[in-house]
Amino acid sequence: MRHARGYRRLNRTHEHRKALFANMCGSLIEHEQIKTTLPKAKELRPIIEKLITLGKRGDMHARRLAASQLKQDKDVAKLFAVLGPRYKERQGGYVRIMKAGFRYGDMAPMAIIEFVDRDVDAKGAADRARLAAEEAAE
Repeated sequence: MRHARGYRRLNRTHEHRKALFANMCGSLIEHEQIKTTLPKAKELRPIIEKLITLGKRGDMHARRLAASQLKQDKDVAKLFAVLGPRYKERQGGYVRIMKAGFRYGDMAPMAIIEFVDRDVDAKGAADRARLAAEEAAE
């Protein structure tokens, strides 16, 4: 019997797993595409889809629920200002997982998880802005 076997433990404690997925959700919201291992991507999908559903609701209670799961306020702001309205008419299936071969070091199966209809310029935009600010300061 497979009772209480509903998720992958990923060889981590509950607290570590919760922090891992909070950080991965924040990175996915910021960059709109991340590369990770296939089991982590498969476990991340229902978590991020529930957050997008909260972003579609847009009320204060949904914002507080999202803030309790995400680590940074800028991720919550983008979730409600950009991603929620973008997927307002979509009934689900906000992310896709594409297999990306195997990692060289340990042959772990890799995957790319990204938003459907993503903004291509969002990936690395924070890094580009930081570099431009550093060059302007010099």
